Amino acid sequence: MRLELYASLLLPITAAAFCSPRCSPFRFNRVLHSTDDADSAQPSVEYLKELKSALVFVCKKQPKASVQEVNAAIQQVESVGEQLGIGQASSSSGLLSGEWELLYSPEDETRSSPFFWAFKKAFPDNADQIFQITDAIPSPIKEVGPAFQSITYSPETPSSGGFVSMVKVSTLGGFATSTMTTKADIVGVDGVDGIRLKIKTTKPEDWTLYEKLFGPFGSAISQNAPAFPSGEALEKVRPGSSEVVLRTTFCDDGIRVSRNDASTDVFVWRRKEFPSEVLV
Repeated sequence: MRLELYASLLLPITAAAFCSPRCSPFRFNRVLHSTDDADSAQPSVEYLKELKSALVFVCKKQPKASVQEVNAAIQQVESVGEQLGIGQASSSSGLLSGEWELLYSPEDETRSSPFFWAFKKAFPDNADQIFQITDAIPSPIKEVGPAFQSITYSPETPSSGGFVSMVKVSTLGGFATSTMTTKADIVGVDGVDGIRLKIKTTKPEDWTLYEKLFGPFGSAISQNAPAFPSGEALEKVRPGSSEVVLRTTFCDDGIRVSRNDASTDVFVWRRKEFPSEVLV
């Protein structure tokens, strides 16, 4: 009974061309499966660009690439990036800020939201079972994606940044769509490549069900509906659970590789734009 209660609480929340045309799949496969180890190859910026393009190619493969294949591509990018001093020390590089689009998630795209990381901290014994229930809802009853993140962060003031996760969720064959939006504060750093996030609120933005129910007033109702204080609710269940660490092991002007510090899940993001005050 308790498991069903957890699922009933979580389900409304979850439901509510980087690649150049000149780059062929054959070329990407050659780069990824070269007999030369990335650690022994002569490092160059051009070679890193090829590895990044190959990573994007793998992330966008259909059917979806295996976790092992994606991790292998990530490892090559990170290895060469480390040799060149590119994409390192994300907590102090100043490149985290901006708008990011999710390219790869090992599971449902909703799992890229730090809310789910915090939820698992609050319910460590039941979270995986609950996620399996919500993930098993078939298309077109539930469809997820795309997912985006907006980060406002400055290494000079590491405890005063902002973080927004946005995941589009469509239910009932598109009858109702929303952008599940979780907002968090950046409250500090964790080593050279981690930032600490404290979950604040979660809300289904642009929920079309309001428009279907209330007609022309639906948009105004949706905009003015209060956000759910998810961080506060998680703290009541387990103190400290609303705070998680976003570990970013590679971040440059185009690609970000981030991890949930409490698990092996890895997420690949492509930059949509820099913050307005940064000139590139």
